[in-house]
Amino acid sequence: MFDTLTNKLSAAFSKITSRGVLSEKDIDEAMREIRIALLEADVSLPVVRQFIAAVKEQALGEKVVRSVQPGQMVVKIVHDELVKILGSDESGLNFQAVPPVCLLMVGLQGSGKTTTSAKIAARLKGKKKVLLASLDVYRPAAQEQLAQLAAQIGVAALPVVKGEKPEEITRRALKTGKNGGYDVIILDTAGRQHIDEALMNEVVAVKKIAEPTEVLLVADSMIGQEACNVAREFNEKVGLTGIILTRVDGSSRAGAALSMQIVSGAPIKFLGTGEKIDEFEEFHPDRLAGRILGQGDVVSLVEKTMEKIDRQEAEQMTRKMLKGKFDLEDMLAQLRQVQKLGSLSGIIGMLPGLAKFKNQIEQAGVGDNLVKRQEAIILSMTPEERRNPDIIKASRKKRIAAGAGVEVHEVNKLLKSYEQMSSMMKKMGRPGMMKGLAAQMMKKNPFGALPGGMGKGFPF
Repeated sequence: MFDTLTNKLSAAFSKITSRGVLSEKDIDEAMREIRIALLEADVSLPVVRQFIAAVKEQALGEKVVRSVQPGQMVVKIVHDELVKILGSDESGLNFQAVPPVCLLMVGLQGSGKTTTSAKIAARLKGKKKVLLASLDVYRPAAQEQLAQLAAQIGVAALPVVKGEKPEEITRRALKTGKNGGYDVIILDTAGRQHIDEALMNEVVAVKKIAEPTEVLLVADSMIGQEACNVAREFNEKVGLTGIILTRVDGSSRAGAALSMQIVSGAPIKFLGTGEKIDEFEEFHPDRLAGRILGQGDVVSLVEKTMEKIDRQEAEQMTRKMLKGKFDLEDMLAQLRQVQKLGSLSGIIGMLPGLAKFKNQIEQAGVGDNLVKRQEAIILSMTPEERRNPDIIKASRKKRIAAGAGVEVHEVNKLLKSYEQMSSMMKKMGRPGMMKGLAAQMMKKNPFGALPGGMGKGFPF
């Protein structure tokens, strides 16, 4: 989401981090570039002014001037101020009330309220008994959509009664929740193309009946400056307790997200990172600030890996590697594990130092399409070929390429990657080699060939 902003900030920082001493002129020039980058990213002008003033005041202080690495100190100041703008780390939901607790989802039409309601329900499933209720009686099939999502994730949805008004549905949901022993009721309200009096009156009426512990604004991060106006209006009329940003995987400027917390006073609690139900994560301002500045987010990557990767399968793979055994079946399993973690560009953005090379990596052809093509190539092979890649000669390569819909040179490229990985696994299997490889990896990036090191020794 913040790729453009990240690239421009990285360019501004590269000019000051390479210098041993910073003058006031250097800092002024860096602040000007940062100001332009933030404004071009749709961060609101008052927020930019506040941000630049705070950074500049600290950057001209004795601590930076006398620092051994003044440029790095400026980067740290920018990081800390970004964290302040993004708000406090309040990703948890408030359930401190007599059950059933109500969560009220509000926002404009098309912001992703219905899918987000289902994502929260999926997150709570197993911990709390959840009831989903759609109050959107205007959008065609909106109530049916929520019912289908509820069935998909295995939670209850309030049965649809034709002709009911949102206030009546709310009362019925509360009654069903109490009688059914539900812990949480998620109320998915209707949206409009823009904020109007009818929308606000309806939301206010529903809130009065439901008495929710959370009023969550679901905002599309791709609508630019309008996001701030939406946050301000909803907060003034309804009173927000939190914000959920959707489509953060998009390619928009999306800098308005940096202003929403200050404009509304409500913390950002969750990020919708894709269309799938499991593409949803807690918001941590320090981690997002790290991503924006191109410093990566290893903690989130580790958490995602622990959540998505099958531990037993990983342990079996490790045992095979330590024995020096590795075939194309194992390579296929690795490709599928990578796909479970989300888009490759998203993974790259979480790795420190690689974010600034993201465009070069994509231009080099390293992306999700490549991973899918390589999966198709391996699936085009027979089980015998996957277990014994040495038997794959010219005629077999032509057949495999035709079956996968690729050229023969792509089959050769995959086999070469496999040979490199296999060679690495055999080295890891030798006594004492793990310690040696670990030391080598600390000195030299193990990825190798492509910008930032993507490529060598890995299936992509």
